[in-house]
Amino acid sequence: MNIPANLKYSKDHEWVLVEGDIATIGITDFAQGQLGDIVFVDIQTEGETLGEGDVFGAIEAVKTVADGLMPVSGEIIEVNTDLEGTPESVNKDPYGKGWMIKVKLTNPAEVEALMDAAAYAAIL
Repeated sequence: MNIPANLKYSKDHEWVLVEGDIATIGITDFAQGQLGDIVFVDIQTEGETLGEGDVFGAIEAVKTVADGLMPVSGEIIEVNTDLEGTPESVNKDPYGKGWMIKVKLTNPAEVEALMDAAAYAAIL
């Protein structure tokens, strides 16, 4: 299983890459594997400011639908619109082309509460 060391992780299986005050967020390799073949990603929250734990969108797989949960608080400034035509990117490349949202952090200290790769691997 792929757990990149340069990312932070939530208990809800989202990953976070922080660059300055912008966080790129997606679901982990473990999460996409649990969901199975992803057929649709629905994110209608661009421009909204959401809190940690809030739902930012829905991830629909062949067998189930899962909520995407905010691992940190912030304003959603960009949605990966490529997922509209190629939702399978989340399965094939969850840490690259399968990213979901970019967020302007409202409380950067929340990032410190997230797990590093070793801690995330330990809960799996």
